[in-house]
Amino acid sequence: MVTEIRSFFSLRELSESVEQEICTCKTLGAEYGEKLGELLRKKQESNADEEWVKELSGLQKTGKDTKSNNKSKGKGNGKKKDAKSGWIQFKDIMLSTEKQGEAQILFDAVENLKEKETQLEKVKENIEDLKKLGLGENIIYLAYIHQGVPERIVLNKKDGDTENKFEFDATISLPCPT
Repeated sequence: MVTEIRSFFSLRELSESVEQEICTCKTLGAEYGEKLGELLRKKQESNADEEWVKELSGLQKTGKDTKSNNKSKGKGNGKKKDAKSGWIQFKDIMLSTEKQGEAQILFDAVENLKEKETQLEKVKENIEDLKKLGLGENIIYLAYIHQGVPERIVLNKKDGDTENKFEFDATISLPCPT
């Protein structure tokens, strides 16, 4: 989910949610990084398009963003081809049939996951600082989560209605034996 609002009944619960998201970022980043590495190794072994392999290998090491090449293209309703990058503009999306395109999206995904992981680590530190404030047990933390990262938190005091929220109330009727 891209944007959501979630309630947490403790800072520990919020912290665990952030930890899970960090773990997901690390796992996906490692998986995509391995795929990118395999793709680059195969391309180096075939010695095809050496300039492209050097360029992507350099980007992987320096962390340079490849999106800037794609952002300069205009959005059209038909098809436009940028011969340099191998991408074709089709309405609001970009299409590629080349291995270079696959490598670029893997690289972009790895970079975005690293950035998200860094943001989540900062949020985790902030939550630890909140724990030190000793806010108490009677608070519900309503978190605005954007792209998996909690950006804003509303602190609501638990009231009597919240405490009884899960109370079971029923009337049972049994037939009398005749």
